[in-house]
Amino acid sequence: MAFDKLKKMLGDEDDREETVDEEVYYTVDETKERQPKEVTNQMILIEPRAYSESQTIADHLKAKNTVVVNLKRVTEAQAKRIIDFLTGTLYAIGGDLQKVGPGIYLCAPKNVSVQGKISESDDGKSKKGDDDEIDW
Repeated sequence: MAFDKLKKMLGDEDDREETVDEEVYYTVDETKERQPKEVTNQMILIEPRAYSESQTIADHLKAKNTVVVNLKRVTEAQAKRIIDFLTGTLYAIGGDLQKVGPGIYLCAPKNVSVQGKISESDDGKSKKGDDDEIDW
């Protein structure tokens, strides 16, 4: 008996099926579409102290943030490993790596355009073929 009352309140199953088949139209608020999207890109400065921090740098790059890495607090062997890891990350996301100074690198994701290059000072040493090496 209570079930019959509930059925009457909700309507028959046939009625509910008809309402499901009806077309529903949604309206779009055009003012929301015109508002500028919030910019979340940041420039992050990092001085890693161990190779294990390279994953944190890669996470920032994947989030489309620009990262300046100062490798002066790590050993030369760790610095080479970090640069190798970041080079692979930047290749995967289509980014760019540029040396800014001794032990300082600019890592830019694909959405950031880097214009120009910084030339190294001429110490009288031949730098030919030393592009991959880290100069302290």
